[in-house]
Amino acid sequence: MAESLTDTNVAVFLAQRGTEEVEFTEPKGAVEDAGASTDVVGAETGEVQTVNNDLDPGDTFEVEKTFSEVSPEDYDALVVPGGSVGADQLRADGDAVDLVREFIEAGKPAGVICHGPWMLVEADVVEGRTLTSFPSLQTDIRNAGGEWVNEEVVVDEGLVTSRKPDDLDAFCDKIIEEFEEGRH
Repeated sequence: MAESLTDTNVAVFLAQRGTEEVEFTEPKGAVEDAGASTDVVGAETGEVQTVNNDLDPGDTFEVEKTFSEVSPEDYDALVVPGGSVGADQLRADGDAVDLVREFIEAGKPAGVICHGPWMLVEADVVEGRTLTSFPSLQTDIRNAGGEWVNEEVVVDEGLVTSRKPDDLDAFCDKIIEEFEEGRH
């Protein structure tokens, strides 16, 4: 693959616990393979364990920077993985929510998968947008003023959303495309 994302900096969120491993590792690997630099951003620095299928312990990964020490100006794009526990933790973190809001309001591209769109609801950036998510979030998205659709991958002005790990191939392809386009 050509390194189409050279000189692109991507923040990849990782919750203190409960992030779905493949929804973290596959998008992160895809943008790195395309030449992007990534920072893993979370509530606290240090080792964090992911999960598989929402319940089974996964591998551990290093959170490199905290939400409070980074800014959307530091990055060109954002990835928010799912996992019901991880996404719920992230949406309860005011600094994380503020970052998501600022990314979206700045028109910077973002990839948000599975339960990750809870962050978009919490950041109040769903109204008037079309997106997808894990099906159990559809009422939350509609109540926040968005249109929920049951599709593998949806793009709305640089915001890429997908439903679940089975959608990762399409999700990763689309985030690379949107990250190449840059600000919308």
